[in-house]
Amino acid sequence: MTAIETGVTAHVSIDESHHLRIGGCDAVQLAQQFGTPLIVYDEQLMRETIRAFHEVFRREGVSYQISYASKAFCTIAMCQLVYEEGCGIDVVSGGELYTAIASGVPAEAIHMHGNNKTPEELAYALEVGIGAIIVDNFYELSLLAKMAQDAGKVVDVLIRIAPGVEAHTHDFISTGRQDSKFGFDLASGQADAALRQLIDLDSLRCIGIHAHIGSQIFDVDGFRLMVERLADLYVAAKREYGLPVRILNVGGGFGIQYTDEVAPPVSDTLAAIIESARLAFDARKEALPTLWIEPGRSIAGPAGITLYRVGSQKRIPGIRNYLAIDGGMTDNPRLALYGAKYHAVLANRADEPAQTEWSVAGKCCESGDMLIWDAHLPEPASGDILAVFATGAYTYSMASHYNRIPKPAVVFVRDGRAKLVVKRETWADLATRDLPLSL
Repeated sequence: MTAIETGVTAHVSIDESHHLRIGGCDAVQLAQQFGTPLIVYDEQLMRETIRAFHEVFRREGVSYQISYASKAFCTIAMCQLVYEEGCGIDVVSGGELYTAIASGVPAEAIHMHGNNKTPEELAYALEVGIGAIIVDNFYELSLLAKMAQDAGKVVDVLIRIAPGVEAHTHDFISTGRQDSKFGFDLASGQADAALRQLIDLDSLRCIGIHAHIGSQIFDVDGFRLMVERLADLYVAAKREYGLPVRILNVGGGFGIQYTDEVAPPVSDTLAAIIESARLAFDARKEALPTLWIEPGRSIAGPAGITLYRVGSQKRIPGIRNYLAIDGGMTDNPRLALYGAKYHAVLANRADEPAQTEWSVAGKCCESGDMLIWDAHLPEPASGDILAVFATGAYTYSMASHYNRIPKPAVVFVRDGRAKLVVKRETWADLATRDLPLSL
């Protein structure tokens, strides 16, 4: 069996029949058994990634919590997997919270984000008793305080800070700078004002400070600067305002490799964050708080591979070759949203050398429905299986029903065995919520 270079870290190889194998399973057989489009997750890789995070924290001897950012990929099976590996769950909506609870994850292992949590979502979080709520703004601060008081509860909260740190990511996924919809602005004094309000809110117990500076971050300097700024605020919360803070949550955003990027090992990035926190709190003569992180993409992204069936072709001499697949922006809108790039191979001819460049188009009635602009592939034929790598994060979770296209099935693979974890939608499923104009 031959190894394959994909630019990502999924456990893939090529067998004697020239087929791509994922987690020991023949990708072509998976496509035949479960249909296409099909999102295949390397279960073992996700577990190994989480264990690598744990190993760094344990080696450094610090108090910590890993909370999986479920927005990257949220299903019952995924919540169960990360909880089995010692993670809490970070949710950002009532739907994600419902999924985590339905998976059997204890409510106290869940915390909730969101810049505009609805009263219904907050009521649900209070009802089930989640571990913490990350408060994002003054509106939420007063709303949650009243709801908790009316319910006769004291709720653990962290306040989210916009630390004014530029993480050098795409504008749409940069969240920590001053001009952001997220969090209490640090530079203008909003963060201090929120802490002062918390002194008198008996129904809320402020246990920590949180910030998240963006996604696909490769440079640790942004994390270092964020830690420095949060450390000052944390010390002020504890010493000046007398709040019972004990947690510093530095968010997530650890970058992964999609094509030619050089992604540092997550263990190196995490070790650098821990070192920065130690130095920052030592300099302020303050004990190191419990450190929380919220990885999502770095766990789910590299482990996901989407399989599509090739259909039509269109060649425009001297301009472009189009190759159409049976999916597209409905199951993966990331190129349309922010120019994401991917590496792909033909899974049924995985060791054939690339001959031409193809632009991989989806099947939607939309010119912008493109998946890859410059895929280097062998001469394709209708019926080939196209495997697109590193599609585990923000693909299925962003999938839509545009053109009334059903969402794909999802399988987890490990040691040569495949487990269906999300059933494929049918055309009939799409109409189950519809009502007729008249009876």
